[in-house]
Amino acid sequence: MPNVMIPAEVREDVETLWVFHDLQHEPRQVDVCIGLGGHDLGVAEYTAELYHQGLFRQIVFTGANAPTTVDAFPEGEALGYRDHAIASGVPAEAVLVEPEATNTSENLEYSRNLLVEHGVEPTSVLLVSHPYQQRRAFATSQMVWPDVDVLCVSRPQTLDEYVAGVGDADRVVDMLVGETQRLTLYAELGFISHEEDVPGDVIGAFDRLVAAGYTSRLVEDRRPIDV
Repeated sequence: MPNVMIPAEVREDVETLWVFHDLQHEPRQVDVCIGLGGHDLGVAEYTAELYHQGLFRQIVFTGANAPTTVDAFPEGEALGYRDHAIASGVPAEAVLVEPEATNTSENLEYSRNLLVEHGVEPTSVLLVSHPYQQRRAFATSQMVWPDVDVLCVSRPQTLDEYVAGVGDADRVVDMLVGETQRLTLYAELGFISHEEDVPGDVIGAFDRLVAAGYTSRLVEDRRPIDV
C-alpha cells in the first residue's frame, strides 16, 4: 500500500518545496487557457471552474501519454481532460485538443501552433498546471512564448489535500524533488529561462530529501525529459 502521509522527519523540507513552487499568480481574464496534461485530473477540474467564472472563452488541453498516465487516460491526457471538462459543463466548441506533446516545451509550442491554425493569436494566456510544476511551466513559457503575458496557476489546495488526491505521498515528494532539480538543470541547458537563483533554504531541503532517498524523478542523463 502506498504511503498516504508525509513522514514527520521530512515534513518541513517537503513543505519548503511545496511553497516554493507555488507562484501565487492570481487568475484573471485572459484570451486563452492552456491545461497542461499529466496524471492530475485536478487540472481539468480547475480549468472548467475558471471557465465558468468567465475568465476565458478558449481552452487548449495538451498532452499525449506517459507510462504513469496511460492507465488513467488510455486515449491520451488531453483527450481525457477534454472529456472531463465537457462533463463539467464546458461547451465542446470551447475546447481544442493537442494530443502529441510529451514535455512542457512541446505542450506550449504545439498549443501555440494549434491556436494559430484556428486563427487565434493570444496576447494573454493562463496556464493551469500541477502544483509542483508551476515554476518550470512558467519559466518554459518565457522561452517559448516571450511575447505573451503568461500566468500559471494550479487548483488551490494544501499539501495534505494534494497528497490525499494522489494517494501516494512518496510520489508527490519525488515529483517535488524532481521539479526542483529541473529548474536549475534546465536553465543551465537553455531549456527554460533563469531569472532568479533558487533560495538557500530550498537547496537545503532538496539536498536532504535526495539524501533521504526521494530520487525517482531526478534526471540523470541531462535530457529534457519531464513527462
